[in-house]
Amino acid sequence: MGLGFYIVMAAQFFSALADNALLIAAIALLVEMKAPAEQIPLLKFFFTLSYVFLAAFVGAFADSMPKWRVMLFSNTIKIAGCALMFLDVHPLLAYALVGLGAAAYSPAKYGILTEMLPPAKLVAANGWIEGLTVGAIILGTLLGGLLIHPALLGWVESFHIPAMGPIFNTAVDLSILLIGSLYLVAAIFNMYVPDTGVDHKPLSNNPLYLLHEFWHCNSLLWRDKLGQISLAVTTLFWGAGATLQFIVLDWARANLELKLSQATNMQGVVALGVAIGSVLAAKFITLRRSPRVIPMGIAMAITIMFMVFIHSVPLAMVLMVAVGGLAGFFVVPMNALLQHRGHVLMGAGHSIAVQNFNENLSILAMTGLYSLLLYSGLSVNIVILLFAGFVAASMYIVKRRHDANQRAYDSVALLDDRCH
Repeated sequence: MGLGFYIVMAAQFFSALADNALLIAAIALLVEMKAPAEQIPLLKFFFTLSYVFLAAFVGAFADSMPKWRVMLFSNTIKIAGCALMFLDVHPLLAYALVGLGAAAYSPAKYGILTEMLPPAKLVAANGWIEGLTVGAIILGTLLGGLLIHPALLGWVESFHIPAMGPIFNTAVDLSILLIGSLYLVAAIFNMYVPDTGVDHKPLSNNPLYLLHEFWHCNSLLWRDKLGQISLAVTTLFWGAGATLQFIVLDWARANLELKLSQATNMQGVVALGVAIGSVLAAKFITLRRSPRVIPMGIAMAITIMFMVFIHSVPLAMVLMVAVGGLAGFFVVPMNALLQHRGHVLMGAGHSIAVQNFNENLSILAMTGLYSLLLYSGLSVNIVILLFAGFVAASMYIVKRRHDANQRAYDSVALLDDRCH
C-alpha cells in the first residue's frame, strides 16, 4: 500500500479513537453537571448536525485543497471543540464543534485513497478504514470509561506536581485533556501525509449547483432497485446503532446497577460483536447474496428485546456480543452493496456524500426521538421494547419491498458474475 497509506490510517485511527473517548467524557460531564437525562442522547444529535446540513458542500471543500491539509484543518476543529469542553463550555455545543470537524474530515479520508492507490486496491483500503474505525469505537469507548474513573485522577495527583491541582479539578477534566492529546497525535500524522500531486479544483463553487447535484444523486440512489434497499438498511442501522449506544448505558445502570465507567464496557462488548459479525460476513457472504442477510436485522431487533429480562453482567455480555454479531453480519454486506451501486450510478465521492447524509439524518431522528422518550419519563425497559419493535418492523418492511422488487424485476441480476 505504501507508507503514505499507513500514515493516513494512523491519523484516522487516533482521530476516531479520540471522538469515541470524548463522547464518554462528555456524558460524564453532563452527569457531573446533573443535566437532565434527555440531554445525553442529544450529544450524538448535536455531533451529527454538521453531517446533515453540510452534506452537499463538504465534498467540494475536500476537493479544494490537498487532502492532508483538509484532514489537518478538520482535526484542528476537533481540538478546538475538545478545548471548549475543557474550558466548561456546555458539552452539547463543544461536541457539536467536534462534529463539524468530523463532517469535514470524512470525505477527505476516503477521497485521498482514490488519489493515492490504484482502483484494484480500493476495496482493501476501504476495508482497512472500516476495520480501524470499528477498532477505534471499541478502544475509544473502553478508554473513555477508563479515563473518567476517579482512580486515574488519584494516581496522577500522587505525583504531587504543583500545577496539577488547578488544572485537574476532576477526573473528567483530566480525561478531556488526555483525549485532546490524542487529537494532537492525529494532527502530527496529518502533517506527514504525502501530497499526491493531484490538481485540486472542485467541480463547482456555486452552492445552488452543489445542492442540485447532491439532490439528484440522492434521488438516483433511492430510485435504484438495489440502491434503495441497501441505503434503507444502512440508514436504519446507523440510526439504531447510535441510539443503542445510549440505551446500553442507561440499561446497564438501571438493570445491571453499573456505574458509568463500568457501563461503557458494555458498549465495547457490542462493538466487539460487530467486529466478529463483520469478519464472518466478509468470509461467507458474496455481493450477489448480500440481500439475503436482511432477516438478520429482524433477528437483531428481537434479540435486543431480551435485554429487559437480563440482570446479570455475564449474561448481559453474551447478549451484547450476539446483538453486535448479528448487526455486523447484516450491515457489512449491505454496505458493500450500497458502495457498489453508488459507484456504478454516480461515482464514489457522490455516493459517500449521499450515504453520509441519509445515515446521519437517521441518527438525528432516532437519537432525538430517544431524548423525547426519556423526557416523557418512560422507563428504559419500555424504551427498549419500543425501539426493538420499531427496528424489527422497519426491517420487515424493507424485506417486503425487496421481495416486491424481485417479483417485478430481478434486481439482483444487476450484479453480474464478477461480483461473486
